[in-house]
Amino acid sequence: MRTIHHWIAGAPYEGGTEAATPVHDPATGEVSGRLARADAAVVDEAVRTAAAAQREWGATSLARRTEIMFRMRELVVRHTDDLARLVTAEHGKTLDDARGEVGRGRETLDFACGINQASKGEYTADASTGVDVHSLRQPLGVVAGITPFNFPVMVPMWMHPIAIATGNAFILKPSERDPSAANLVAELYREAGLPDGVFSVVHGDKAAVDAILDHPGIAAVSFVGSTPVARYVRERGAARGKRVQALGGANNHAIVMPDGDIEYAAAQIASGAFGSAGERCMAVPAAVAVGEAGDLLVAALRREAEQIVVGPGDRDGVAMGPVITAEARERVIRYATEAIEAGAEPVVDGRGLTVEGHEQGYFVGPTVLDRVSLDAGAYREEVFGPLLTVVRTDTFEEALALVNSSPYGNGAAIFTASGEYARRFTHEVQAGMVGVNVPIPTPVAYYSFGGWKDSLFGEHHAHGPEGVRFYTRNKVVTSRWPHVDRPVQASMSFPSTTD
Repeated sequence: MRTIHHWIAGAPYEGGTEAATPVHDPATGEVSGRLARADAAVVDEAVRTAAAAQREWGATSLARRTEIMFRMRELVVRHTDDLARLVTAEHGKTLDDARGEVGRGRETLDFACGINQASKGEYTADASTGVDVHSLRQPLGVVAGITPFNFPVMVPMWMHPIAIATGNAFILKPSERDPSAANLVAELYREAGLPDGVFSVVHGDKAAVDAILDHPGIAAVSFVGSTPVARYVRERGAARGKRVQALGGANNHAIVMPDGDIEYAAAQIASGAFGSAGERCMAVPAAVAVGEAGDLLVAALRREAEQIVVGPGDRDGVAMGPVITAEARERVIRYATEAIEAGAEPVVDGRGLTVEGHEQGYFVGPTVLDRVSLDAGAYREEVFGPLLTVVRTDTFEEALALVNSSPYGNGAAIFTASGEYARRFTHEVQAGMVGVNVPIPTPVAYYSFGGWKDSLFGEHHAHGPEGVRFYTRNKVVTSRWPHVDRPVQASMSFPSTTD
């Protein structure tokens, strides 16, 4: 049985608690490894090493940092399949989906390769007579990322490339459910030439999270996960003086208008609802059918869901793998059952699915429920599984009000052929990321990712320009170099730029 260790000072680190956490293969239910758990002492060692490394790394030239980021990008390209296989083995998503995750994560590395442009300051000559003003952004020091199971490569890559490229040292605490990809990323950084200690990995559970949030040597924490935990991370970290960005949960809606292409909308929504077994923060678990679109959309969704092949993620022809744990499977089934008992119509029912030869795997089939009550947990809560609810409204205004009534505001989409409805939706919907005829509007890396309302706690979105601002702080320098033969008279009055 392999043991997955921490990564500190450029090498595996075997410290921590004696008890280890089992890591499962979701397709079989079997234990595939044991994960070392960090305690406060391990986190302290990671911070101590990172702080020593950051002092030199923060003074390293932009040219040198960029060179290393370019090398890292090429190594990720070369090892895409290796990373994808680790993700599939521990998360369960299909290999194609895992490769896509690695590719989207690599986009942030692409952005970080241009950090010399993204981190430029400003300069104003003669703001006052002989006085120049310029600004510069400087690294925070040691920063940390706490990331979820659903994207073990992509979500950490929203964080560490920008944090490192801007001169910080980064400590990653990945999910204990699929931790191995983080260690391979650490090995690739070492191969790229990143100095030891600039990137570290500490594994574990809530004890490791609390040690990160409490450690005085960590200046900032990035988090992606559920809303309750995001709120906890924000409050505990901020109370200890840290800069915190905490991205929470979601319950993304897609409105389908009668004038839209119904077949296209159904295919896109099914992809958004059932891709990665629905375990995406930008999944589409709720479809809002407007007027005459209702029956047509439900019929098309039935056809899409019934043709999805479910099985182990490394098997050819499989479109959807298992959910992450047995508990996740039971949660999806419970939400579906409660909604049906409350009057929802089961269009496609995946609750009883079993996969031959993988009877102990955590499989649940695509499930579509029509006419779901707005009070049902399947509609209101973040189910995080292959469960799609369909609700109906008579008008666009009712549909928009329904979307905006959600406490979450991560993403939202509309399917329509009307420029008027599309424009109104993009301007009036209360969500941080919006799709027009696009089901999962995850921005490219040179924009930033983040939601509204209970989907984000903190002032900064993730990656892109907002990531640069989060991992650096601004400094403004006002300077004057007076001529020796023209002395400047000091004044007791408040200085004016007109002087």
